[in-house]
Order: sequence, then C-alpha cells, then structure tokens
Amino acid sequence: MPGGFSRQKDEDKKMLKSMTGYGRGQATTPLWDITVELRAVNHRYFEFSSRLPRTCLFLEDRLKALVQQSCARGKAELYCSLQPIGRQGTEVQVNEETAGGYITALREAGRKLGLEDDLALSALLQLPSDVFTLRRAEVDEDALWAAVQPAAMAAAAAFAAMREAEGERLKRDLSGRLIEIERLLSLVEARAPALKDEYYGRLYQKLKEVLEGQGIDESRLVTEAALFADKVAIDEETVRLRSHIDQFKALMEAEGPVGRKLDFLVQEMNRETNTIGSKCQDADIARMVVEMKSEIEKVREQIQNLE
Repeated sequence: MPGGFSRQKDEDKKMLKSMTGYGRGQATTPLWDITVELRAVNHRYFEFSSRLPRTCLFLEDRLKALVQQSCARGKAELYCSLQPIGRQGTEVQVNEETAGGYITALREAGRKLGLEDDLALSALLQLPSDVFTLRRAEVDEDALWAAVQPAAMAAAAAFAAMREAEGERLKRDLSGRLIEIERLLSLVEARAPALKDEYYGRLYQKLKEVLEGQGIDESRLVTEAALFADKVAIDEETVRLRSHIDQFKALMEAEGPVGRKLDFLVQEMNRETNTIGSKCQDADIARMVVEMKSEIEKVREQIQNLE
C-alpha cells in the first residue's frame, strides 16, 4: 500500500471515528473503467459484504482486508463496477453444425410448402441463441487487482475522511455535554453537605420526640441520628461519577476504537446518577439529577455512532 494512505492513517489514529461513512473512488486503465463505492452504518461488530461482477468475485477477500485497515467496527458494504474498454479478448463463435441443421430444416419446410428460398446471412441472427458461443479471455487475477486497487484505496481514503470528520463533530458535542454534567455535579456537591445537616437535624428532633421520657442518653441519640444521616451522604457516588467523566475524556484522546468502552462508562455514569437521586430526597438535587440524566442519555445516543 502506498505510504500516503498509511501515513494519514497513523496521523489520525487518535481521532474518534464515526461508524457511518461513504467514499467513492475511480480509476481508468487501458482495459477498464473502474468505480468503487464504500459505505458503512452502525453495527456492533465488523461486517463486510460486497457486490462485484461475477467474473471477479475472487477480489472479495482482498477488498475486505483493505477495508478492515480503516474500519474496525460497523456494517460495511462495497460496490465495484468494471466497464471494459474495447473487446477485452471476447470472441463470438458460430456453431456451424447447429446452424446448418436449422437452415436445412427451414429449406426443407419451404420446399414442401412451396415457398421461395430467400434465406440470407442475416437469417442467422433470427436463429436460437445456442447457435452462438461467447468466449472470454481468461482473467489475470493479479493484473485485475492492480487495476482495481487504486480505486478501492481512493474510496477507502474518502470513507475514512468522512468518518473522522463526523467523529470530530461528535467529540465536540460530547465534550460540551461532559462540561454541563460536571457543572451540574458541582451544584449537587455544593448542596449535599447542607442537605445532610438538614436531614440530621430533622432526624435528631424526631428521635428525641419519640423517645422522650424513656431515659435514652443524649449521646446515643446523636450517634443514631448521625448513622442514619450518613445513609444520605453521596460523597462516594460523586467521586465515582467524576472518575468516570475523567476516564471518558481520556478515552476520547486514546488510540483505536473506543466506542464499547465509552458505552460501558456511560452505563456507570447513569448508575451513579440514579443512586444520587434515590439517596437525596431534595427538590433542588432532584432537578439537577434529572438534568444530568438527560445529558447522559444524549451522550449515550451519540456514542452509538462511534467506532
């Protein structure tokens, strides 16, 4: 493979890539006019299919290997058209024995019916197709691949460029959503200590009222109220959520396909956010949790397009 495509691939390997894309390449040789089109849509794994002329189905494995160099995940479909220039060694042969049989039979029928014998060379064109045999020259597989490969590489390069451009757009969108999630998380973290104190105060007062006159030590009330108040603490969840966000950012700068890893992190981000919402029975935090879940869902939808 020429170095240009390889160098471009090395330079862009850290970019996020969309699984969807389209590329088209053309090449012309003294014998062929060639067009290759490559497109892909989202798919959990790499899946390849091709539509090739029957005479060059042997190219499928080589074309699949070429596409896999720039596509690790997605449902890819390749279409190849080869239009011959000139006769390409095609030879038409007439089965003289069969044609003679038809002519003899026609003349005999004409004689019996009293018809004029006006058979001419053009009459052969009206005879059944078994009179003619079309022979094509043997295909040189290596020569045909040498002709098709430049068009296939051009299609793959255009295909990769479109996927990288879409990946960069998705990266900008994801970065913005992560910033919004972090902003909302900061508001939750700022509100959480006061919420714990409020919960502790209400719980302590309630215990004191219920157990009043039963000789319960004051320090025991304080301890029990503090233990229950700890159950609404969300420090661990917010720390883990921030960790997941940091890992998400790091993966967006990592080499190779990262879509599956990002999908796992989004599930964990959603889990921590749900836990925060279930622990904190507070209107302000509930509103922030709803907004965070909305942003996380949008992130989840976007990464479904990533390789």
